[in-house]
Amino acid sequence: MKSFVIKLLALMFLSFGALHASAPASAEALSTHQEETYVSQPFSEMITGFLGSTGIAAFINPDPEELDPHGKEMSDFHKSWGRIIMILVTFFLFWLAIKKGFEPLLLLPIAFGGLLANIPIAGIAGDHGFLGVIYNMGLANEMFPILIFMGVGAMTDFGPLLSNPKTALLGGAAQFGIFGTLVGAVALTQIGLADFTLQQASAISIIGGADGPTSIFIATKLAPELLGAIAVASYSYMAMVPIIQPPIMRALTTEAERKIKMTTLRHVSRLEKLVFPIMVLTLAILVLPAATPLIGAFMFGNFLKESGVVERLNDTLQNSLINTVTIFLGLGVGSKLAANEFLVPDTMFIMALGIVAFSVGTASGVLMAKVMNMFPGHKVNPLIGSAGVSAVPMAARVSNKVGMEYDRSNMLLMHAMGPNVAGVIGSAVAAGVLISLFQ
Repeated sequence: MKSFVIKLLALMFLSFGALHASAPASAEALSTHQEETYVSQPFSEMITGFLGSTGIAAFINPDPEELDPHGKEMSDFHKSWGRIIMILVTFFLFWLAIKKGFEPLLLLPIAFGGLLANIPIAGIAGDHGFLGVIYNMGLANEMFPILIFMGVGAMTDFGPLLSNPKTALLGGAAQFGIFGTLVGAVALTQIGLADFTLQQASAISIIGGADGPTSIFIATKLAPELLGAIAVASYSYMAMVPIIQPPIMRALTTEAERKIKMTTLRHVSRLEKLVFPIMVLTLAILVLPAATPLIGAFMFGNFLKESGVVERLNDTLQNSLINTVTIFLGLGVGSKLAANEFLVPDTMFIMALGIVAFSVGTASGVLMAKVMNMFPGHKVNPLIGSAGVSAVPMAARVSNKVGMEYDRSNMLLMHAMGPNVAGVIGSAVAAGVLISLFQ
């Protein structure tokens, strides 16, 4: 035992000596490695590297090997001047939202998302950037449009439509912009000015309904490759309803027509308001199942509101939920304002077709009201026909505002809500028809 202990102590002593002898060499090697590291990166090169990673350098002297956030090649224009142009566009949208008050709930998130998407190097709009994650989790899979429709349904009062059912004709007429633009897009393809399939033309034409959620829904089904451009076009025109519609409304009406006062709406019972959403959903199920995701969400929100027994849920739909989704949806749509995705021929062409569709839809509603006034009965102010597009309640507010410019006592808001609500249902039905035909 004593011999074993002596041998163990001797082994430990020899091991300690070997470690002690090798320590200076290891320390010397470490010191040499650190010195080589610092020598290989002098301070001047560090400063040069930092300056090269700034946004200023990326704008002035873009990296020729830089790829977009999705790994695709970008032109030098999109890397420099294109980004600067789009940043200036977002500043213009800020001005419209803050100074002019044009739908700031939509315009501010969209514009800020566009500003973030055009920041070089950061890749915020890429698949792994937070804007890209938002886009993929709610726009690419139709979730945000469905939630928006629930919230809109909870905020909608079908009373004006039920008290004056003939205003539903105005909402139906406004959908002519959708089908008219579909024919126009196909015609342009036939003569060689464009190259859209029937599915793509259908998805583009829905912009005429001025219904962002429906546009996203149908684009996901029929033309997912155009989803970003269609979403940007649709929400841009929704936000600019106060700019686009009034000139069309004035051009198609006389001053006397703008001053027409409509009769007081009849009272609509609670039972009518409870039965209506169930009836509409039943008809959709029987005739047009393809439209039921949107119509079902819309009627679900409205049914909760009219039931009067789930105020907490109703309050959540009208406030917390729709506000949260609006923020995410706006940022997601804004992510497609990146220069390399927006300043391209396809997107520009979609924007042009979209404005035609929206203008035709507005004009069709106004002209339908003029036609209705040719028949006996209570006169309809043609200004409310423009509310047949489904930008609710924006279009109804514009109808009321233009009417009050000619007669301060002429309140058209509640009358305009009838065709406005009908337009929401009409655009969802139109989307269902197109999906059923072309999917």
